[in-house]
Amino acid sequence: MLAALTAAAWLPTPAEAGKANDTLNIAWDRELPNADYYFNNSREGIVVNRMIWDNLIYRDPNTGEFKGLLAESFEIVDDTTFEFKLRKGVTFHNGEEFDAGDVVATINFLLKPDTGKLAQQGVDWIKGAEAIDDYTVRIYAIEPNPLALLYLAGDVPIYPEKYYAEVGPSGMGQAPVGTGPYKVEKLVPGKEIVFKANENYYAGSPKGQPAIGTIHQRTIPDVNTQIVELTSGKLDWIWKVPPDQAEKLATLPSLNVVSAGTMRVGYLTFDVTGKSGDNPFQDVRVRKAVSHAIDRKAIVDNIVRGASEVIHSACFPEQFGCTQDVTQYEYDPEKAKALLAEAGYPDGFRTEFYAYRNRDYLEPMLGFLQQVGIETDLRFGKYAATRDAIRSGNVPLAFMTWGSGSVPDVDAIAPVFFGGGPDDLAQDPEVHEALKKGGGTVDRDVRLAAYDKALNKIAAEAYWLPLWTFNTNYAMSQDVDWTPTADEIPRFFLADWK
Repeated sequence: MLAALTAAAWLPTPAEAGKANDTLNIAWDRELPNADYYFNNSREGIVVNRMIWDNLIYRDPNTGEFKGLLAESFEIVDDTTFEFKLRKGVTFHNGEEFDAGDVVATINFLLKPDTGKLAQQGVDWIKGAEAIDDYTVRIYAIEPNPLALLYLAGDVPIYPEKYYAEVGPSGMGQAPVGTGPYKVEKLVPGKEIVFKANENYYAGSPKGQPAIGTIHQRTIPDVNTQIVELTSGKLDWIWKVPPDQAEKLATLPSLNVVSAGTMRVGYLTFDVTGKSGDNPFQDVRVRKAVSHAIDRKAIVDNIVRGASEVIHSACFPEQFGCTQDVTQYEYDPEKAKALLAEAGYPDGFRTEFYAYRNRDYLEPMLGFLQQVGIETDLRFGKYAATRDAIRSGNVPLAFMTWGSGSVPDVDAIAPVFFGGGPDDLAQDPEVHEALKKGGGTVDRDVRLAAYDKALNKIAAEAYWLPLWTFNTNYAMSQDVDWTPTADEIPRFFLADWK
């Protein structure tokens, strides 16, 4: 790859190719077979969603402030009632006028149980919606939900009632229509999308007016091909660049390389309750031994690199309620050996170890475990298979990751893994109660206290070993004015040329 990169760097680069044509050429590696947001669950789908559609409200990624989007203003009437005053004069890309009927129709569709939609978490809290008049809507929650505004700002794009009734998810997936800052000029499923700036985008949107005329997305599975096209001027922006290649690209004067933290965290999960049969990890001393055995900082500094950082709590540090003031397990292999001996394993033991990604991170972890006497049989597979094996009770130890759906709140991670559901391998009633209390109110102080209690118990009992935050490396032309955010959602409607 180094030879290819070096050769590409000396190719005649068409300077300002994207800028000259007012076309931002971007690429990612995964196919998006269906552009209908409600029928895909990929991060690429989230990116496309924010381009084409608008929600009732918008969360500023820098300040966290909620602002009116399709809603001019909004009011929290009570813990389960939200009222929205809608903008007038907004039109969908196909010319349909936007009003309360579109909001109610979208909500009603999402509440149907048999649609096959994949995006569920963002809507399963909704009881219903009501049009008070043509430009006033009320949305009702089943019970108080502290994440309601976050979900409404991210997971409930509003669709045109008439168009969606005519074409359904299949038609929307092939020819998307929204009110957003960009409309789709061309879409070849899984291969490319051409976005054109919406010349009729309404004034006053917190997304701002689109500054770049055309954004051309292509799916290029091979990162080496992406890099060659970027260095030769055929692409203006790529992401998820491997650390070693990002460092090489950063030496080229025509490119700007940025490493940015994301909400994805890595962790080791233990079979605390013995679902997989009697195993050493039912003993807290063994879990603590593993936690002391792995030099997380060394792995971050030398392999993960970039903007990643070691974490100690079962959440992403910037999420609401994510205290890092919990029991911490520093690298101490001698203490790990002493704990293993105390637990009855003076010579260590052998265990299966499941994982689905990042073999380069896995190898040093397995090496550190081996140094204290823990031998591992690696079971490396795909994410879904690994997750299902954990839920089925077949996994004693696993390396997993979680991105919280880019939701900046502890409620998007801790209850998933410690709230009593299928991914909860600890089943601690005290933690269940605290998380339920934190997720059942909109009172910030009550929530903070509840999450603090839950996260401290999780750390003290070493139910997880939180590892580190993940980062994403972005590489782009020096002509591109664009800044990444921690939620790992590229907002190209905020991009411009330098």
